Parts: sequence; structure tokens; C-alpha cells
Amino acid sequence: MSEKVEEVPEEEKKIEKAEKPAKKKKKEKGIFSLYKVEKDKIVRLRPTCERCGPGYFMADHGDRYTCGRCGFTRYKLAEK
Repeated sequence: MSEKVEEVPEEEKKIEKAEKPAKKKKKEKGIFSLYKVEKDKIVRLRPTCERCGPGYFMADHGDRYTCGRCGFTRYKLAEK
């Protein structure tokens, strides 16, 4: 009682993997996004955290500023 084993061609054995979309690389924000030079003076573009002190900039979220280190949030005044 020998049974015949059907051989499957190599092409059918390989399972095609779905291609993943290419990941977009994030642009690194350099130091130039935090400061601006005006007439030989350096101006900070974002406020520093009131709790952490100088050196810790707050992130600008449109309607508020948030510190990434301690989580302190300062809301912007609504303009009417």
C-alpha cells in the first residue's frame, strides 16, 4: 500500500508576503528651530519651563505650551 505523494512545485510553496509601505523618515529638528538671530542677539522662540528652569523648552501645541520633562502645561490666552 504505497501512496503516491504529489510534489508541489517550488513556486507554489513560496507564500507571497504583502509589501509594506515605505516608512517616512522624520526630519530632525536642529537647534535652529529653537533660536533666532536678530542684530547680533539670540532670541528664544519658545518659552522655558517655569518648574524645570532654563534649558528646558516647552513644546508648542497651538493652544498651549507643554513641558516634555515634567508635564507642566501653560495655556495660551484666547484672542477675541
